[in-house]
Amino acid sequence: MTATAPEDLFAAVDLARAPADGPAAFGGDLDPGTLLDAYRHGLFPLPAADDYTSAFNEARHEEAVHAGAITLLPGSDHHADPYALAWWSPDPRPVLAPDGVRLGRKLSRMLRNRLEWWTTADTAFEEVLAACAEGRQPPWLTADLREALLGLHRLGAAHSVEVWEDGELIGGVFGIAAGPALSLDSMFHRRPDAGRVAVADLAARFDAAGGRLLDAQWDSPHVRSLGAVPQSRARYLAALAEGGELERPLDTARLPAARLAPEKPRPPFPPGRGRGATAGHGHGHGNGHGHRHPYRNARGGGPDGGPDG
Repeated sequence: MTATAPEDLFAAVDLARAPADGPAAFGGDLDPGTLLDAYRHGLFPLPAADDYTSAFNEARHEEAVHAGAITLLPGSDHHADPYALAWWSPDPRPVLAPDGVRLGRKLSRMLRNRLEWWTTADTAFEEVLAACAEGRQPPWLTADLREALLGLHRLGAAHSVEVWEDGELIGGVFGIAAGPALSLDSMFHRRPDAGRVAVADLAARFDAAGGRLLDAQWDSPHVRSLGAVPQSRARYLAALAEGGELERPLDTARLPAARLAPEKPRPPFPPGRGRGATAGHGHGHGNGHGHRHPYRNARGGGPDGGPDG
């Protein structure tokens, strides 16, 4: 079974003219085929939660629509309210290499030595969706969008990772695979850093399946702490245009989260600079006398949160 969308619906969107920090288009629908086509064109949806938000969209962006900077999608004139559905493509776009997600030293040690967390993929997609929707303001994960995402999940395009502790779901993330990229929509945590572990796990599984790029959608200090690097929208769209599909299905097996934080071998001490030599001679060099290494102590992970802030 495949998802289909109206032919060339998003080809009408001129992203070269679209605002960097505003909607690129309004209108359309949330059918699974439309949704997947949007992600393949570098766009993602932000539905209005209510009539007030829709009216605000129209009042704020109508002038840009008339000027052609924001596209009103074909067929939107017949839609009950085109401003109820916005499509975004921020510039710059924060992206991560699948093997480049940062856990941080403290969390890595805890995963190896204390936390008995396990992860799965595509096992509790609907539960992850519901948890990501809890308490979010504005409530962008509307009932219609959640139904469309469930449709994409059934088609194999929407994926989730779940983090478990003693059988309890304590964190998760979901996103949409579109060609070589996986767009991270939202995450949640019920234990500190469980969302960060979910992102690292989904990245590892996507990497093993042949994926090449993770899209964090919105730039923020949190996604930077995960390892995201801002990339121009043009460059991100070029990567999407290269096409390609996953080489193999995403691994959904139950796996230990500790595998994400392997112990790294310590480099050998240089001749004459070992622990004994440093401490024995008492010259006050190196870390043997409590001096802090400025680079090592400057690094570390940020607070747990979500790609959507």
